[in-house]
Amino acid sequence: MQIDLQNLPSDRAVLHHLVRDMATVMARRDEEIERLCHVIKQLQRSYFGRRSERINPDQLALALEALGSDVARADTSHQMSELEDSQREDTEAPKRTALPKHLPRERVVLDVESDACPDCGGALHTVGESISEMLDWVPARLRVIRICRPKYGCRSCGALHQSPAPDRLIAKGLATPGLITQVLISKYCDHTPLYRQSQIFARQGVDLSRSTLANWVGGASWWLEPLHERLRQHILASDHLFADDTPLPVLDPGRGRTKTGRLWVYARDQRGWGGADPPVALYCYEPDRRAVRPATHLAHYKGVLHVDGYAGFETLAAKGDIHLAACWAHTRRKFYDVYQATGSPIAGEALRRIADLYTVERHIRGQAANARLKGRKTHSQPIIAAMKPWLEAQLRCLPPKGSLAEAIRYTLNRWQALTRFLGDGRIELDTNPVERAIRPIALGRKNHMFAGSDKGGRRWAIICSLIETAKLNGVEPYAWLTDILDKMANGHPNNRLDDLLPWNWTP
Repeated sequence: MQIDLQNLPSDRAVLHHLVRDMATVMARRDEEIERLCHVIKQLQRSYFGRRSERINPDQLALALEALGSDVARADTSHQMSELEDSQREDTEAPKRTALPKHLPRERVVLDVESDACPDCGGALHTVGESISEMLDWVPARLRVIRICRPKYGCRSCGALHQSPAPDRLIAKGLATPGLITQVLISKYCDHTPLYRQSQIFARQGVDLSRSTLANWVGGASWWLEPLHERLRQHILASDHLFADDTPLPVLDPGRGRTKTGRLWVYARDQRGWGGADPPVALYCYEPDRRAVRPATHLAHYKGVLHVDGYAGFETLAAKGDIHLAACWAHTRRKFYDVYQATGSPIAGEALRRIADLYTVERHIRGQAANARLKGRKTHSQPIIAAMKPWLEAQLRCLPPKGSLAEAIRYTLNRWQALTRFLGDGRIELDTNPVERAIRPIALGRKNHMFAGSDKGGRRWAIICSLIETAKLNGVEPYAWLTDILDKMANGHPNNRLDDLLPWNWTP
């Protein structure tokens, strides 16, 4: 607003109108300044600070590694000094947990030098033994399996007889299922890119180029694709799912740069209420984030879908077959960002009320659905009943374009989906199960940088679905994948694919 201060109007009514206009402009500017300051602090925290709302124990462990090493060195030095002074055997029971029983044991006997007593010369006899265990590491090693097939000839008819050659996972390939599984686990579970794996093999004197390893990954994903499809059919037959998506950079050779594909993630986790179905994490690659993607994936799904604030999920509820349950963790994050940026007492009070809901959930977690529902009716319902009018009252007193007002509107606009957990003990407060399923993708994305193509994104989805599902079910992924790849290459029938799913597999 431009005002000529040298020629101000003398009419009082005009002056009043001018002052009101100036106050309106200033209020709008203040709102915009407050919003931009909030955005700047969000970006600063995202770029320079920690993204998580809680302290990550892994990050603490990284920070304390050096200190732990120093303490261990001092302890070792002290213990060695005591040993030299006293030479006594420590007979106290170890305080650490026992080593796993399934690990192979190698017995090493440290016997005395003579059968005669060094003090009196009498004969020694066994009265017992002291046993202690140490954990050792045997480095992985490559070996060559030579397959010999003797030929036999018949002197009568001249016919030749020989055992048929075994089927190979990769046609004319030299890799066994165990080696191919090692490449898959290293890439998609331990997040080691193929070029680094090629360097590791080269240190053992074996030249396996990155392109060779990539061919093995492609061949293995072809075998595993029917199992991924069976996993998809299995999870979509459920009536309670979690859904989310995460970006996946994909190389775009035509433009000489990367494009942003998406991995749509669907998770089933009934452990919170003791459900019978095993946990599953399913990934589906798509080249974009259009709402038609989840609509296609969930075309035949009926039940409750736990989602975040993505607007594309809203269209799924139009037919009435899908009921959305919104995420309180995402709602809390809106207020948390405002509180971190401005210290607003209103945002702090909202965080406290949401924390009360999670306190109730901690006490009822793991109980049956009916017991959870009863606990929510008793303890969570009053919190929810008081929260909505309080939010509406605060919204009327706030600038409409401020970040706190946006957080409140975000909450109120999803109120029905946020409070759906009050009517079903199987519904969770948040989408944390699918958030945990996304975390390995984020780690892999940091190490691999991008997928080589859309087909590479689909391979990523297939293999990650199987590995993460195995981990969710407590199945060691290397042993499982090695076994099922070997069985599939040797003619496992397609009508018995369910036998190979992690929860049906036995070592």
